[in-house]
Amino acid sequence: MYVGVEGKVLLVTGGTQGVGRAIAMEAARSGAEGVMITGRNIRRGAEAAEELEALGVEAGFVDAALDDPDAPASIVQATLDRFGRLDSLVNAAALTDRGSVAEADIDFFDRMFAVNTRAPAMLMQELIRHLKGRRAHGSIVNILSVNVHGGTPDLGIYAASKSALATLTKNAAYTHRFDRVRINGILLGWADTPGEREMQAVRLGKGEGWLAEAEAGQPWGRLIKPEDVARLALFLLSDMSIPMTGSLIDQEQSYVLGVRD
Repeated sequence: MYVGVEGKVLLVTGGTQGVGRAIAMEAARSGAEGVMITGRNIRRGAEAAEELEALGVEAGFVDAALDDPDAPASIVQATLDRFGRLDSLVNAAALTDRGSVAEADIDFFDRMFAVNTRAPAMLMQELIRHLKGRRAHGSIVNILSVNVHGGTPDLGIYAASKSALATLTKNAAYTHRFDRVRINGILLGWADTPGEREMQAVRLGKGEGWLAEAEAGQPWGRLIKPEDVARLALFLLSDMSIPMTGSLIDQEQSYVLGVRD
């Protein structure tokens, strides 16, 4: 059965690369009327928007830094100015920098929560207000992390920021269930993204061979790919997943019952 978002207008944060870009492209191939993406790289944003339009969907790009408190309102307004309405939101953008409870400073803590918790929460707020004003139903998918189960020591602050968003996901889903605004989350495991490649190969100093070594130890012989996430996200965005709301889905192959081998 075809899973699509026919005639819908979507906003995808972090849509210039990795998981966000894959979701935006899948939406374009699945019948979306319009897709607005955000990111911090203007060149990548222009390229992604051009690729979306080549798939037959009207597309736009907003250059936005999500640690700016004014960003959520301006992003949604830019989307409304371009498309006249907004039906669905994917909060895919996030910071994944390392920082433990014992070592992270206040600036690091505040920036992680600003980007990973505050910005997606305020984007949800903007969309919910818009949908209620239109008396329209809609859907939201938050890209979370399996680290909400606790996280490794060096991901303590990151895990906490995603855990806070997980709670907001369930809370908002319950609060707005009779408004027919469905809100679900994907607890993403170890994924092969441009950001993860840079983190592992460069910032953590593991070199170019890290991916082959990492994938050799996975049950399916590979890490999760952005396209895997995109297919699940499109299901949750589409009417095919009605009446699901408030669900947090582990998308991971090694993290079972809170234990990683």
